[in-house]
Amino acid sequence: VLLQELVRYNGLLIEMRSSLREIQLALAGAVVMSEDIENMRNSIFNNAVPKLWVEKSFLSLKPLSSWLIDLLERIKFMQNWIDNGTPKTFWISGFFFPQAFLTGTKQNY
Repeated sequence: VLLQELVRYNGLLIEMRSSLREIQLALAGAVVMSEDIENMRNSIFNNAVPKLWVEKSFLSLKPLSSWLIDLLERIKFMQNWIDNGTPKTFWISGFFFPQAFLTGTKQNY
C-alpha cells in the first residue's frame, strides 16, 4: 500500500516540478507561452489548483494555498512512515486511495 501511495505522490510532484519549470521559462521569455501554461499561470494567480495537477492529485476542493499545505503534510506523513516504520495510527484521508489501504489492512490482520 505504501509503495502505491508513493508512486502516486511522486507522479504528482514530478508533474508539479515540470509544469512550474515551464511557467518560469515562459515568463522569462525563453519559450512561447502555450494555452496550457497560461491556464496554469492563471490558476496559480487565482489561488486555484491547476488542472494538470488536479488530474494527478488526491481529491480536494481546497484553494491552492491550503492544498499545498495539505500536500506537504501528506508527504511528511509518508516520509515519517518510511523513516520510522509502520505508524501506530494512520491518517486515512491522507491517502490517495483509502479503500486500498483498508483492504490491505483487512488482508494482513
